[in-house]
Amino acid sequence: MTSLRVHRITLPVMWMIITTVRAVKMNEDMEACLEVIPSLQYSCFRRNLSYIPTSIPPSTQHLDFSFNYLTTLQRHMFPRLPFLQHLDLTRCHIQHIDNEAFFNMRNLSVLILTGNPVKYFGRNSINVLEKIYTLVLVDIGLLSMYSLNLQNLTSLKELKVGTNRLFSLALPTYAVSFKDFTLLDLHTNNISVIRAVHTSVLRQMSSNLTLILSGNPISFIETGACNGLYLRDINLFDTTSSTSTREALGGLSGLNVKKLKIGHFLETGRIQINPDSLENLCFINFEEIYFHQSFYFNLPSRILGCMSNSTKIVLNRIGIINKEHFYFPNLKEIVIVKGKMAILPDVLLSHQHNLKKLVINDNIHPPEFISFANLPSLDYIDLSNNNLIMNCCDDEFFDVPKLRYLNLESENAKIKISLLGLSNQASLEILDLHGTEVEVENESAVMQDLKNLKTLDLSHSQITFKSIVIFYGLSSLKELKIAGNSFAKGIFGQLFLNLTALELLDITNCAIEDIPKTSFQDLHHLKHLILSGNKLTTMDFLTGPSLSKLKSLHADNNHIAGISPNVLQNLPADLSVFDLSFNPIECSCTQTEFISWIINHQSVLKDPHLMSCKASSMNSRVINFDPTHCVHIKRVIITVSILAAVIVLLLSALLYKYQFYIHYCFILLRGYRMSKQKECSYDAFVIYSSKDETWVLDELVENLEKGHPPIQLCLHERDFQAGKSITSNIVDEGIMGSRKVIVVVSQHFLDSSWCQFEFELAQSWLVFRRNASIIIIILEDVEDKKIRRLFGLHKYLKNNTYLKWK
Repeated sequence: MTSLRVHRITLPVMWMIITTVRAVKMNEDMEACLEVIPSLQYSCFRRNLSYIPTSIPPSTQHLDFSFNYLTTLQRHMFPRLPFLQHLDLTRCHIQHIDNEAFFNMRNLSVLILTGNPVKYFGRNSINVLEKIYTLVLVDIGLLSMYSLNLQNLTSLKELKVGTNRLFSLALPTYAVSFKDFTLLDLHTNNISVIRAVHTSVLRQMSSNLTLILSGNPISFIETGACNGLYLRDINLFDTTSSTSTREALGGLSGLNVKKLKIGHFLETGRIQINPDSLENLCFINFEEIYFHQSFYFNLPSRILGCMSNSTKIVLNRIGIINKEHFYFPNLKEIVIVKGKMAILPDVLLSHQHNLKKLVINDNIHPPEFISFANLPSLDYIDLSNNNLIMNCCDDEFFDVPKLRYLNLESENAKIKISLLGLSNQASLEILDLHGTEVEVENESAVMQDLKNLKTLDLSHSQITFKSIVIFYGLSSLKELKIAGNSFAKGIFGQLFLNLTALELLDITNCAIEDIPKTSFQDLHHLKHLILSGNKLTTMDFLTGPSLSKLKSLHADNNHIAGISPNVLQNLPADLSVFDLSFNPIECSCTQTEFISWIINHQSVLKDPHLMSCKASSMNSRVINFDPTHCVHIKRVIITVSILAAVIVLLLSALLYKYQFYIHYCFILLRGYRMSKQKECSYDAFVIYSSKDETWVLDELVENLEKGHPPIQLCLHERDFQAGKSITSNIVDEGIMGSRKVIVVVSQHFLDSSWCQFEFELAQSWLVFRRNASIIIIILEDVEDKKIRRLFGLHKYLKNNTYLKWK
């Protein structure tokens, strides 16, 4: 028998173990989920969790737990979250939802269970969520609406059960109590038959309901199924086949709906609709019709007549076989996309007195343009992408006196604005010619009558602005876009004069190299300036007072290497977005102030991580450049400069002080070289004071020159060459031209600067000629202290033998 040993664990030890486990679990929870908005929003998206972290604070209002692994939702699985309003459990592999699984979050208003293969709903699993108003049960394998118990959800507004396996749109009878119910989304189910019994509950519900049935294979709608049914919107896109259109639309007789959406979007399996099958549209009461086709379809005029009471008609890939005029007394808006209109506008579009909005886009063939006729209420015209060639705009829109919005942009071949082309469009507020070749006649003030124009888009319209008056008169203009055009030389600085109301100016990709400071002097209300994609190198224009209200400035993709401190100090106070990305910023110590400004103002800069140093300096992000090392370099440079200056000053002072001696050192060197090349002319050179000349001549010269053998002496008073400097004579003729040097020391000698200088030169000569010698004769008793002053003489007398005259 194996014995079992039991260890006793004390209470404190047990508490430590529990605390440790809880701490580890909490750390795991904190790593598992991300707090998006503190205490309000948590995201546990795609964390492979099989449990709900207990670390989620009770104050959380939004929890995204999508793409995890829960399989079963039990009552106590969720922590207490009394303030939770939005719970997303998309694709969490949930198969089983117990009763009161959402017990701890009963104030939930949005629940999303999309993509879970739910096989079992507890009777009260969802029914406890009495405050919920959006329930999303898309793609959960739902077979019947009756399998859900939702009778307590009286606040329910939206029920989305698309992409399931429902065969009926019938709602349980308790749904009548959903007083605020506005959306029933049943798209892409298996609903093929709609009978009167299926719509009985819908007929008792609010008339503000949107019913989405798109993607269902509806083949039959029972006659009378829609009698008395009032809807705000019904979506029947991609619901009928070529053989079922008549039966399906016929069953809609008696339907009252504000927006009717029919046709096909899917390009696969093109459905050939028989035009006769659309005749039942005449038995449906609708205000707006949206008819879309995935391929081109011709609509007979008699079917068009079924739309005569519409307030809005939207036709996509629908042609109209009609040359007669139909009057639509209630029509306010018509949209024709990808039609085949040979003439624009067609006769259909004229004389509609209540028509306010006309949109004709992407016409398949380039149409011929004729003038609009008798459209007194029309204020919105969009004719973009029709490849039109036309003049603009008085004759063409003469019968449109209230025109406020005109869009002729993109892929229209050519628009010519004549001298009086806009004289009758005083009510125009928005003119869009973006992407269309525009020819302005005579570069004159063609827009001077557009006093109410607020937005003008001439971007990429191949204009070369040559006249400063083209925008003259646009006193109300707030937005001007002229990107992708060009300017004549000298015109830019005066082009925007008097546009005092302008708030947005877009001059992107115009190859601008410089902006004169006067360019924006009248734009005192400008808030947004876009200068992207030009060739600017400076931003000096920002120092002007006219741009004080600027909030955003886009100068990306230019040639800006740096911005001066003066500009940075005078930036507009309200500037909150400054885009300098993709400029060749010079990351060097010469731009430390600019780079420091960039680093300290990243909250203002748009995409500062896209600001790179130019290749010539450093291939890295500007925000990674450390300007502090420039401070150290600057300090070193300053220190070295100061030291160099001190040394230069000291050397200069020394050179100045000893320039006399330095000069004669060079003379000695020169003389030494010359002495090697010639013989000495004298036996000795005599250094003496001129006051001792009598003694020198009577005693020294008399005894030495007339002695046996005679000694040839060099005396500066006698033997120096005329016209030569004294110092050169002393060096060349005296010291270097003699074998010995005789120094006659007397009181007069010690008092003479020249004598001292000659003696110092003689001593220097000993350095060059080691065999040279100095003979000193003390002529008279001299004071020892004076000899000590002449350091070289005192030292020489101390170390060498000398003569003393008596």
